[in-house]
Amino acid sequence: MPSIYASKSCRIEHEMVLAGKLFLVEDEIDLQAIAVKLKGFKSEEILKDDDIKLITEIQDLRLTINFLSGTFIQDRLLEVYHRGERVRVPTTSEAPFFFVQRGEGEEEGEGKGEGEGQSGKIVLTIMDRKARANNIANLLSKILFIRTGKIVEVQIEPARFTRFHEDNFADTKIIFFDDLGISNTNIKKLSLYGSELGNTSAYADHIKRGKIWYIVLKSKRSGLVVGVTRNGVVTIFSKAAKDEFIEYVKEEIVDLVV
Repeated sequence: MPSIYASKSCRIEHEMVLAGKLFLVEDEIDLQAIAVKLKGFKSEEILKDDDIKLITEIQDLRLTINFLSGTFIQDRLLEVYHRGERVRVPTTSEAPFFFVQRGEGEEEGEGKGEGEGQSGKIVLTIMDRKARANNIANLLSKILFIRTGKIVEVQIEPARFTRFHEDNFADTKIIFFDDLGISNTNIKKLSLYGSELGNTSAYADHIKRGKIWYIVLKSKRSGLVVGVTRNGVVTIFSKAAKDEFIEYVKEEIVDLVV
């Protein structure tokens, strides 16, 4: 018997190291052109009042067939409490990122419906928390296209997301539903917790009313326990290396992106 929870809002936060968010590159560009624009990028900001130089740069670029990876490194000022005073100290954050370009003809792959997938589209994944990933995506858009808005949040089509769940039917642990159409209530999301959720009457009822927003499942292919939201936030709960995260996203998530 699954557990059912209702909430006015759903705020998903994880302390796991291996998390990231997917974005779609909207302008026409190829990975080689992206690599040229990002190679050697470095900007400096001098804060005279603090006598500090903040550096933003891109390192470790690696280009292979349909794949480009690198590390986004950014200095920021962090305000800390020290002996009765608020003190600003510089910190450096590093976020791995990778672009995947779908090759021609991939849209007709096994398990995809007619017209699904976008051949040649470039998907960017930034391995950081959602807010930081959004910020980095905007900065990369400025570097590549001079302005923001050219690298946008992905949206997985609800029917495709449902099929993704059904491919892992027996191994889904948590499901959040939204767009429930429940009148006279402030409930925005409902959740189910338990094993074999796809075989329950509660699941059948919720999927008729709404759409899957978030699922936690065990991948049949990799065996990893993973959380995925419909707007492309991916968190691996299993013990895994960075390369395993990259491989999982490449093999199982990129083709879901609309």
